[in-house]
Amino acid sequence: MKNWRNDAVAWLLMLSGLGTILLLMGSTFYVVIVQSLGWFNIEGDSNFSLEYWRNMLQDEVLQSALFYSVKVSLLGSFGSVIFAYPLALWLRKPMAYKEGIIAVLRAPMFIPGLVAAFLFVNIVAYHGIINELLLALGIISEPLRMQNDDFGWGVVILQIWKNLPFALILVGGAVNAIRNDVLDAASNLGASRWRSFTGVVVPLTLPAVQVTLILVFIGALGDFAFFSVTGPRNTYSLARLMQATAMEYGEWNNAAVIAVIIMVTAAICTLLIATLITPFATRKGEVK
Repeated sequence: MKNWRNDAVAWLLMLSGLGTILLLMGSTFYVVIVQSLGWFNIEGDSNFSLEYWRNMLQDEVLQSALFYSVKVSLLGSFGSVIFAYPLALWLRKPMAYKEGIIAVLRAPMFIPGLVAAFLFVNIVAYHGIINELLLALGIISEPLRMQNDDFGWGVVILQIWKNLPFALILVGGAVNAIRNDVLDAASNLGASRWRSFTGVVVPLTLPAVQVTLILVFIGALGDFAFFSVTGPRNTYSLARLMQATAMEYGEWNNAAVIAVIIMVTAAICTLLIATLITPFATRKGEVK
C-alpha cells in the first residue's frame, strides 16, 4: 500500500513536466501527423487521404533531398567523433594554458550557424581568402570553385566545426574517466599506443560515442542555415525542401509529410546507430 502511494505521488509530481511535453510540445507533433493525412488543410476541405504521402514518396526531389540530408548528417556526426578523439587524448595530458585551449575549442558553440556559414563563404568563395592566398603563392593560375559544391563538403565541414565542441565534451568526459592505471597496464603488457587506443580507449568510450553520434545526427538532419548558404544548388536538404513546399508553394500537407519523414528518418537512424554500437560497447572477451 505504501509503495502504491509513493508511486502515485511521484506520478502526480511528474504531471507538470509530463503534461507540458505531451500537451503543449506534443501538440505540434500531433498536428503535423494529422495534417500529413489530409486534415487541417489551409485551403479546401479537410478529409482523410493518403494522396499526399503517395505523391511525396514518388517525388524524385524528395528522394534526392533525403539521400543528401542523411549523407551529410552521417559524415558530419562521424567526422565530429573522429576529430574529437585525438583532441580528447591530447587534452587528457597536463599542459600549460589548458583552460584557454579548451575555451577556444568550445567557441563554435557560441557562434550562430548562419554567421558561421557566411564566415565560411568568405573563406572559400571564388575570390575568398583561400583562393587569393593560392593565387598569391602561384600555386594556381585562376580561382577554384569551392563554394556550393555538388557533394556538399562545405556543409559537412561546417557540421563538423559546429558540433566538434559538443562531441569533445561527451567523448572527452569518457576519455578522462579512464583511469591511468588501466592504460599503464595495457602498456606494461606490450600494447602499442594504437593497440591501447583501439583495445582500451575506444571500447570504454563507446557509450559516449553512441550518444554523440545520435545527437549530432539528429541536429544535422534538420539543418537549414548551413545548406541555405553553402549547400549545393542541384538539390535540397529536407529542411529547406519542407520550407519551400510550405512557404513558397503553399502545399502545407506535403510539407507535413516531409516533416514526418524527417522525424521517422531520425528515429530509424538512431535505432541503427544504437543497434550497431551497443554490442561492441557491452562485449566481453577473455584475457589474453
